[in-house]
Amino acid sequence: MSTREAKSYRIERPRQRTTGAVFASPHSGCDYPWAFLRASVLDERSIRSSEDAFVDELFADATAHGAPLIAAAAPRAYIDLNRSADELDPALIRGVATVTHNPRVSSGLGVIPRVVAGGRAIYRGKITLEEAKDRIAEVWRPYHRALQREIDEARAEFGRAILIDCHSMPHEAIDAAGSRKGRGAAARLPEIVLGDRFGAACGGEVMDLVEAAFAGAGFRVARNAPFAGAYVAQSYGRPARGQHAIQVEIDRSLYMNEETIERGPQFDEIRTRLGQVIGEIAEIGRGGAAMPLAAE
Repeated sequence: MSTREAKSYRIERPRQRTTGAVFASPHSGCDYPWAFLRASVLDERSIRSSEDAFVDELFADATAHGAPLIAAAAPRAYIDLNRSADELDPALIRGVATVTHNPRVSSGLGVIPRVVAGGRAIYRGKITLEEAKDRIAEVWRPYHRALQREIDEARAEFGRAILIDCHSMPHEAIDAAGSRKGRGAAARLPEIVLGDRFGAACGGEVMDLVEAAFAGAGFRVARNAPFAGAYVAQSYGRPARGQHAIQVEIDRSLYMNEETIERGPQFDEIRTRLGQVIGEIAEIGRGGAAMPLAAE
């Protein structure tokens, strides 16, 4: 295995690439710039509440199955790699004109987030447009160039690319969804939510096989609710070209203490089960698992 590191990300590559699967973790970065922490009104634990902590570790077995893993270094609170570069928030960034209605930007979750989980403000005031553009140039663009390169190489070598965009979700997000469904729903709450933009980002055959891989490892799985996929799935999912993208959301309570942001007692077990899933997805990316190229 080889590792390539940059300011905004690191890529772990297998000794030999054997699959068109690509694994990515855009929200697990935890390299918080000192100046950013100093400018924030939040303490160091609160500012990490939007971080998909340890997700890159959960999917680290990708290289053992012949697939690359690209993981963010920069944290989500600093810049959100799962947003478009033009999702700039005029309530945070000086010099940005009011944009047409965008619910993500309006809620403070643009490419430069204004808030963390729970709607807590990150900054005392506004930041400059120059600072926002610098973050995009130094962090966002290099990450996405690297991600596109990995996808292009997968398609060139294996005839297809399957991007697994790895995330974690607060337990309260799915708990709230279950409460809205009424009594008895809690026992059926999903532990994994797969998002393919309701079929726009991934071919149905691939999605079925990926869902079966998670279910086969004992996870309760749902599709597209409450998370259907954001910028990455929307931008990279081109199933008609053999380029598939699936956003994977894992219930954080399965593997970590959400309050203290520490690995939980089941961390190793969850990672082992996910290793089984990774192996099956890698096989799908080889054209195995009853997935002929002609079907695409």
